[in-house]
Amino acid sequence: MHSLLPLSLLLVVVHHVSAVRIPFVVSPSLAKRDPISVGNTGNAQYVANITVAGNDIPVLLDTGSSDLWVYFAKPAANPSSITDTGKEVSLSYAVGNAHGHAQRTPITFGGYTVTDQAFLLVEDTSTFTGDIRSQGYQGLLGLGPNTGSLVRKKLDKKNADTLLQNIFTKAGLQQNYITLLLDRQKGVGTPFKGEMTISEIVPGFENITSMPRLDVETVTRLLRSDQHWQALTDKDNGVIGPDGLRIEFDSIVPRAPDGQLVAVIDSGFTFSQVPRDIADGIYGRVKGAVYDSTNEWWLLPCGQYLNISFNFGGRNYPVHPLDVVDDNFSKVDSAGKKVCIGSFQPITTAFSLLGHYDMILGMNFLRSAYSLYNFGSWIDNGPQDHPYIQMTSLVNPAVARAEFVQLRLAGQDTISTDSRWALLPADQLQKSPVSDEEKKKKYQEMVLSRWPYILLGCLAFTILSIGFCIWKCCCGRNKKKWSEKTALSKGLIPGRFRGGDSKNANHGATDIAERDRDTDLYSHRPNYNADEGGRHSMDNRSRSSSHYGMEPRKIEYPYGSTTELLRTNSHSSLQQPPSPYHQQTFPSHQQQQYQQPHGGYDQSGYDQYGQGGYGGQTAYQQQGGYDGYNQSGGYNQNHAGYGAGYAR
Repeated sequence: MHSLLPLSLLLVVVHHVSAVRIPFVVSPSLAKRDPISVGNTGNAQYVANITVAGNDIPVLLDTGSSDLWVYFAKPAANPSSITDTGKEVSLSYAVGNAHGHAQRTPITFGGYTVTDQAFLLVEDTSTFTGDIRSQGYQGLLGLGPNTGSLVRKKLDKKNADTLLQNIFTKAGLQQNYITLLLDRQKGVGTPFKGEMTISEIVPGFENITSMPRLDVETVTRLLRSDQHWQALTDKDNGVIGPDGLRIEFDSIVPRAPDGQLVAVIDSGFTFSQVPRDIADGIYGRVKGAVYDSTNEWWLLPCGQYLNISFNFGGRNYPVHPLDVVDDNFSKVDSAGKKVCIGSFQPITTAFSLLGHYDMILGMNFLRSAYSLYNFGSWIDNGPQDHPYIQMTSLVNPAVARAEFVQLRLAGQDTISTDSRWALLPADQLQKSPVSDEEKKKKYQEMVLSRWPYILLGCLAFTILSIGFCIWKCCCGRNKKKWSEKTALSKGLIPGRFRGGDSKNANHGATDIAERDRDTDLYSHRPNYNADEGGRHSMDNRSRSSSHYGMEPRKIEYPYGSTTELLRTNSHSSLQQPPSPYHQQTFPSHQQQQYQQPHGGYDQSGYDQYGQGGYGGQTAYQQQGGYDGYNQSGGYNQNHAGYGAGYAR
């Protein structure tokens, strides 16, 4: 995320400010250093000096990004020290693009010198919305983690670490942290000036080390997002509105814990960016408040006192009322009356494009809290603790109210007595209008923020659909198969079994065998019951139609089934199954045993039924439930059917 300045600075916010020259002294030793002076340009920008190729250049301090870029308003004092890498880099910010070539040169900051620091040299600033020199800066120093640097990525991470990473690594510091203290212009007796420190605490604010540690790495891993200085608000108590009640809002971050919001701490934004419902909850009940759709912020009377706060780590951090209703930009309404800007600006574009955070707390929040940023395990040679943020409040609510009364109400505290400052009832809260373009962007953001779940849902739906189709096909095939088997077993398919036509008599045994194969009735099962449905009923049907010379029988020998009497000339593709009993010679007494007459079949076929069937020699005779075959039998293909069976 590159978050130089908010939408409020799309205008030239400072018309009469020259470049700020901040005293900067390079200390040659690694002893304790003085804090880095931080200049304040109209409460809109905070800058510090940095020395690049011999030139002192004021740069914005931005905790929301990681790269260093500079623009030389005049030629470099030591141009020979600059080496062009030939790599083009483009960095995007809210007020324009910084484009140019990645360079290397010695750079000094805060008393530390890095002899070969990578940075982006910008030669054209016309893409910015205003003249950056007239606004008091000529570059930007990102104070974020090493992994967020685009210059480093362009140079394939080869000797291209950020300035802070190099300082922490090469100086051998015991604690890898920075602190940021922002002052307020137009205040009453400002007790401090803006300062920044590296691995040191600003004197007088030592209590910051006892404040809750807001674990940054845990949030990053939980949300699977890029590394930023971000923290979670307290559960179900994140933002307290001007009526003292919590402003309810559900996080747009898919993996955020229930009841908590993800806040990025970003010194590059003049105005904090918050969800629209929160901005409306702060300003929507103010009498005379109007939403400016052009600039996308609330306009309201400058005398409106609003007391809001945020909760982190069990601590309450109130925002100074002078920073809730901003009086730095000389705004007037349609009637020419002076008005102020609601400095908690609705997020109206897809800042949180992938749903990694809910709000950005910028300069107007940071003026109310002294902040410490510990890089922890982000620095390779340092302590491997999780990176974290600590903040200590700079606001005493009673003192802040007195200062507001003095500056905005001419010293007369009418906040509680003048009906103009009373909030409207909750049911009369005004909602800022949402444009069609914003609705489209909001929908796109919602889709993008939840694309993993949408993708998984589509994938699951596809798999289930394919599985259902396969299941239906299998069920259909099984149903058809079993229906056919049932019909086959009952002889209900005349086209398959042609026993009903005398012309097809020599096909009958073949069809019966095919039926038995399809219905598993010819399987070699012991204790076959001739009275079972299917085989018996079919044999009876066949026998009653006088086309099949067979009777129901028990099967005890694997080759003793009528299914072996299958073959005719018309079905030459079917071969006689092999039989261990085929064409064997048996002793005469065994032959006699199998040839004892039982009145079953004679040479004329089924004499028992008085119909012509299979001609030829005796086919087989029954004895004790066994089918006996005449040894002199075998296939006699000169007859209409089978002359005889197998000889055993």
